[in-house]
Amino acid sequence: MRKKNFYIVSDGKLRRKENTIYFESTEERRPIPISSIYAIYALGSLTVTSQALNYLAKEGVCVHFFNRYGYYTGSFYPRESLISGEVVVRQAEHYLDREKRLYLAKAFVEGSIMNMARVLRRSGEDDAGVISALQGLGEAESVEEVMGIEAAARTEYYSKFDNILTGMKFERRSRQPPENEVNAMISFGNSLLYSAVLTEIYHTQLHPAISYLHEPSERRFSLSLDIAEIFKPLLVDRLVISLVNKKMVGEGDFDEEFRGVLLSESGKKKFLKAFNDRLERTIKHRTLGRKVSYQRLIRLECYKLVKHILNAEKYKPFVMWW
Repeated sequence: MRKKNFYIVSDGKLRRKENTIYFESTEERRPIPISSIYAIYALGSLTVTSQALNYLAKEGVCVHFFNRYGYYTGSFYPRESLISGEVVVRQAEHYLDREKRLYLAKAFVEGSIMNMARVLRRSGEDDAGVISALQGLGEAESVEEVMGIEAAARTEYYSKFDNILTGMKFERRSRQPPENEVNAMISFGNSLLYSAVLTEIYHTQLHPAISYLHEPSERRFSLSLDIAEIFKPLLVDRLVISLVNKKMVGEGDFDEEFRGVLLSESGKKKFLKAFNDRLERTIKHRTLGRKVSYQRLIRLECYKLVKHILNAEKYKPFVMWW
């Protein structure tokens, strides 16, 4: 049985009975065989019994939690089964060594900028302003400078969105709360992407709290933030553009609260389906010579990072070619 992501929007409970996890709510009682679960995204108020949690941990299933506004709040990250002391030590060395950390921080931002430029070109927009940031990236001497360059490139990138989108206005990037429908979808999509990246990190030897672009801190899986920068244009921005321009979302899919705009339950369901469909979409990989899913591309990026910190192969960021 092929494993897949499960998205739970309604309030309810997860419990275990024999080899099956059940989701129970006032409207339904749905079995979810453990062999079919890749990861769980809980967007409603979810109660999880200890038996269910122990079983999910045993099977290596991450559970990601979001509040009622769609903001990521945390994850149940099972005990790592692929832990490698050598990889963790080397990861830490690459953080502590200024030049090694700076190289990786620049690589993540380079991939992000190149992918933003690809989105603009595919949409018929000029990417010169975004690409020009690469010159400053090469001259940056600190991670703070690198983050500033990425922020400037992203501002230039977002300035083109109102030319690309039809039917909804973007205006500018706004967060917590987002000021319009497009910002609401970008924020929600980014939260989902961070969780998807964390799931892939779990299935490698990498430690999720040792990062290079974003500063490691308590209570944060910051490596997922690093890697997500590369994939935002592919897995979030392209998706939002498609949903808006194909008129797959409308006014009825948003609730206005706290001077901002948030996805309604129907809007979340539409977005979740589209996001999962994108994760499952396949592309023929240039190096492997076979089709891989977009979700698998994230795992491959993690493997490339492992090879780099073990000095097996220099890390080069993923850049879209289609």
